[in-house]
Amino acid sequence: MTTEGHIAALERRHQELDRQIQAELQSTKADDLTVSALKRKKLEVKDELHKFSMTG
Repeated sequence: MTTEGHIAALERRHQELDRQIQAELQSTKADDLTVSALKRKKLEVKDELHKFSMTG
């Protein structure tokens, strides 16, 4: 996968995690542990995107 392709995949993953977080928060049965795990994954993706932007 090219660097651009990897960045695009990370951006899509970041957006998907954001959608999942919003859906979980809007749920009447929102689970704090699930939200925390999703936010942690989203931050990991953001950190990886940042690494690519610093090297590219």
